[in-house]
Amino acid sequence: MSKEEQSDRSKEVGEVGDDATPKHVVILGVGNLLLSDEGVGVHVANKFKEMDLPAGVEVIEGGTDGFRLMNVITGADRLIVVDAVKGGSPPGSIYRFDIDDASSFPDAYKTSVHQIGILEVVHLSELVGQTPETTIIGIEPKSLEMGMELSPEIQEKLPKVMDLVLEEAKRPCRKKG
Repeated sequence: MSKEEQSDRSKEVGEVGDDATPKHVVILGVGNLLLSDEGVGVHVANKFKEMDLPAGVEVIEGGTDGFRLMNVITGADRLIVVDAVKGGSPPGSIYRFDIDDASSFPDAYKTSVHQIGILEVVHLSELVGQTPETTIIGIEPKSLEMGMELSPEIQEKLPKVMDLVLEEAKRPCRKKG
């Protein structure tokens, strides 16, 4: 990618609502690396850490930290969570939903191996009045067996997942501080 293209992307990420106030976008990859596909969010975060991303975009590998991520979450204007989501579709299916949609179908967002779910932490951030605009990009896992490698079905979806995350990061923020 040329410097001009990177500059254009940086400008796009800096949009908040109707004004040009820069926003802080956090890409948060969560999951357990020891349970194969359950660690997909962490794998995605680690791939993003190897890339040059636009100004204002921060990548956090959250693992299974739960409550310890509260400061990361409350410090973001825009939060994009990448995680394994058990929605009952074929392995490798990709889901995209906003945090407000998640409460409409709580059974579709199951991350039972986390100590406390990311959704609960985001909802707790409402109590301190600092809830970021939050989108979840989920991938239906194939295997939750012990192992640090992603299954081939999930591995082949990573480029598409990363493209979706970057599209979300460029989207103007609807919420204002």
